[in-house]
Amino acid sequence: MEFNNVLFAFALTLFAGLSTGIGSAMAFFTKRTNKSFLSVSLGFSAGVMIYVSLVEIFSEAKHVLTQVHGDKQGYWFTVLAFFGGVLLIAIIDRLIPSYENPHEVRSVEDINKPVTNNKKLMRMGMFSALAIAIHNFPEGIATFSAGLVDANIAIPIAVAIAIHNIPEGIAVSVPIYYATGNRKKAFVLSFLSGLAEPVGALLGYLILRPFFNETIFGVLFASVAGIMVFISLDELLPTAKEYGKHHLAIYGLIAGMIVMAVSLLMFV
Repeated sequence: MEFNNVLFAFALTLFAGLSTGIGSAMAFFTKRTNKSFLSVSLGFSAGVMIYVSLVEIFSEAKHVLTQVHGDKQGYWFTVLAFFGGVLLIAIIDRLIPSYENPHEVRSVEDINKPVTNNKKLMRMGMFSALAIAIHNFPEGIATFSAGLVDANIAIPIAVAIAIHNIPEGIAVSVPIYYATGNRKKAFVLSFLSGLAEPVGALLGYLILRPFFNETIFGVLFASVAGIMVFISLDELLPTAKEYGKHHLAIYGLIAGMIVMAVSLLMFV
């Protein structure tokens, strides 16, 4: 495997991961009481993640696996890997300590009350940071793997992941900022969650290098799709609706899908 190919693949993964910092920086420009911004941002993030997962990543995983294992068996492997990713992040969700019910409705107007009333926002931000960091590991491996296999596939995937990492950065930094009022802490935690992507690529490369093949590539892609869909449906969308009007969350969701669709069309 040529060194230049490895360097190119890692550069793409680093680009995708660091774009989380753009979303993180947006915490510096938001008003603490802007519930509409929080709602639209989380909805937008969910829209981007759902669209890229179901339209691009799942499709690519199915294409690779059916080529190797045939239409029926390859499709089965894709579906099983997808729900395997869902199961993985669901288990992580259950294992994360919960200070209170994450689905209990509470207004951001409680921000001026004692800090204990902000635990839900803080937990949501911290959970999102952890969940995003964890799913960025296989996502980083997938981006890196695509870079090693085919630049024509890797570049649009890296751009797509970079775009959805921007609202992911928002999804982490804004609730932490709302809960603590500390912009630096919001930025750092969000930025670090994005760095998990190149770290995942590096570890994945070292671990999988001896026996990497198209089957592992396809399974990783499908699993990442499942992880991102679960995060969107279980965390981002419910919270988006809680902290703003229902329509704002849906508008953000549709806007995220449109942005993702247009970005992917640019590489057709």
